[in-house]
Amino acid sequence: MSNFVHLHIHSEFSLLDGANRIKDLPVRAKELGMDAIAITDHGSMYGTIDFYKACKKEGVKPIIGCEVYVAPRSRFDKEPNVDNHYNHLILLAKNQQGYQNLSKLVSIGFVDGYYYKPRIDLEVLEKYHEGLVCLSACLAGSVNQALLNGDNEKAEEIALWHKRVFGEDYYIEIQNNGLQEQVLANQKLIALARKLNIPLVATNDAHYLRREDAYNHEVLLCIQTGKRMSDMDRMRFETDELYVKSPEEMIEYFKAFPDAIENTVKIAEKCNVEFEFGHTILPNYDVPEEFSTHYDYFKKLCEDGIKNRYGENPSQEILDRMEYELGVIQRMGYVDYFLIVWDFIHYAKTHGIPVGPRTWFRSRFDYCLCH
Repeated sequence: MSNFVHLHIHSEFSLLDGANRIKDLPVRAKELGMDAIAITDHGSMYGTIDFYKACKKEGVKPIIGCEVYVAPRSRFDKEPNVDNHYNHLILLAKNQQGYQNLSKLVSIGFVDGYYYKPRIDLEVLEKYHEGLVCLSACLAGSVNQALLNGDNEKAEEIALWHKRVFGEDYYIEIQNNGLQEQVLANQKLIALARKLNIPLVATNDAHYLRREDAYNHEVLLCIQTGKRMSDMDRMRFETDELYVKSPEEMIEYFKAFPDAIENTVKIAEKCNVEFEFGHTILPNYDVPEEFSTHYDYFKKLCEDGIKNRYGENPSQEILDRMEYELGVIQRMGYVDYFLIVWDFIHYAKTHGIPVGPRTWFRSRFDYCLCH
């Protein structure tokens, strides 16, 4: 493992905010002598699989993460001018359970918590924290915000809550990004971490690949906010240092805090998510106890559907067609797939929910299963 690993990186899937192309990230990491790199897009995991494959292609270890949005109150609260403010938090998956929990949290953010941004809250964070490493995030993190507002007591309370939930997998994040606020925040963050015995970790919140890409990133922000580069009041970062820095640059900046650099490697070693492609993974479909196999239940549903549509004595031609179709589905290993599809279509039709359009896999057994 290299002597520094980037754990806070935004790709093109941090929509209109990240200027890093996924295919370029592992290549650049390799050029800089790093053999691992993370992806932590804002509120989403759209780029995860592409990132994983790109890293594997280059022989670089992929670290799967997300910079989630945390609601100030409950994820269900959506009051104007109150709940449109949110904090950032970095979550990294250590293992398969961590990846599943991270996926769950991101989904909850969109399904339950969406208000300007896909938000989670502390309730679900505590519920689905297993297998995750947590970093306190950028200046928009809740610990940073409390410190910058002069509320040290609140900052301690927030940090201790996360330490209680994540244990040794919670880290106070310090950054080297050229922002004056960050210099002040780093001083307070380091003091807080030492006081509460929470480990430090150094990141750079990289939104673009090289320093010279800062201008392109500003253009991207203008597109996001509907502004022009000539607008004085446009959203902008007063720095050109949010790029994928070399280990040497990071080590030099944080030379007084070598543990913050060393912890990037320790975290990278903890994170070992692997994907297996080429295998269809379906949820388990529970059949009634009186049926010994999924196929027996599937066949019974088809027989009942045939009777409902064609009466108690369907023609031999219809029965032969049913047996033929059942045989094809069984040989192809699609029995569970058809049961799952039948289940949600049947539920929809029996609860007045429109279903459509018809597709090949539905048309094969739509009449006998779903009518």
